[in-house]
Amino acid sequence: MSKAPSEKNDAANRSTLLVQRTVIRDLTLSCSIGVSDEERARAQRLRLNIELLVDPVPPLEDNINEVLDYGVLADAVRAHCLATSFRLLETLAEELAVVCFGFSRVRETKIRIEKLDRYADIGGIGIELERRRDTE
Repeated sequence: MSKAPSEKNDAANRSTLLVQRTVIRDLTLSCSIGVSDEERARAQRLRLNIELLVDPVPPLEDNINEVLDYGVLADAVRAHCLATSFRLLETLAEELAVVCFGFSRVRETKIRIEKLDRYADIGGIGIELERRRDTE
């Protein structure tokens, strides 16, 4: 049996929101990246996974302006990857952390990037980094 809306609100009011995460999972795109001329000769497919720890503020008005808009975030990530050429996945991950921290509610980032087609016998090879916004 489902609870009435007022009962759900009462339960929420008796609890504390500890953590809120925004996640982009398995964003796949092709971009110019690689150390060797061979790698940079053609776009390579990458898979990106981004997890952001954001200020835990529950929306009061059910309005997109009260939360981190993950659609805007995904567009910013795509645009940055496609507009720039990189040699290292590590450089791209660092720059994507900067993109994520451009959203004021973001406190921590966890970014994983994998090349999908670099080696025939490996499904994905890449890096993962985590950063925390300085509080000063």
